[in-house]
Amino acid sequence: MLHIVDDEAVVRDALSWLASSRGIAATTYESAAAFLAFAQAGAFDPEGDCVLLDVRMPEISGVAAFDQLAARGLTARLPVIFLTGHGDVPMAVDTLKRGAFDFFEKPFNDNQLMDRVQEGLAASRQASAKAAVQARLATLSSREREVLDLILAGKMNKVVADELGISMRTVEVHRAHIFDKMQVKTAVELAGLLK
Repeated sequence: MLHIVDDEAVVRDALSWLASSRGIAATTYESAAAFLAFAQAGAFDPEGDCVLLDVRMPEISGVAAFDQLAARGLTARLPVIFLTGHGDVPMAVDTLKRGAFDFFEKPFNDNQLMDRVQEGLAASRQASAKAAVQARLATLSSREREVLDLILAGKMNKVVADELGISMRTVEVHRAHIFDKMQVKTAVELAGLLK
């Protein structure tokens, strides 16, 4: 989902039309406050999210909104592309150093902007998938983490049992729990998930 945050209705409409011409679903916000309310709720799209954020807006500027997203650790899940007619090189460099996905000055090339939006959506999907894997890892017990580390090192159940001083049957039970919690069927799949 593309989130368009701009205080000018004509800009929101034009960007929304441009996104739809590429098959990208978009929602618009007339203020940074309205967008931040959405971000706080955390109802993210499983297909990824990307934000087109105007720099100059009343009440909360785009840069201030970006700072709030960054403070909440949301910039990986919500890549931000700044759009402005009032930017300068130091501002662009500063926002990019602080984690903005890109910075476009108006007028911009439509195709270049939409290409970056699609890259932002892909980055958002990757960040979401990584967060899901980390959440699954967090469900493992400390013993399951030890078994997991040895499985990833390529050790057989008997070797794992010997190294941890537990029975081979206990290793098999832990291995089954790990595969279940990590939603994989094989050690190869598990290694691929955690690479």
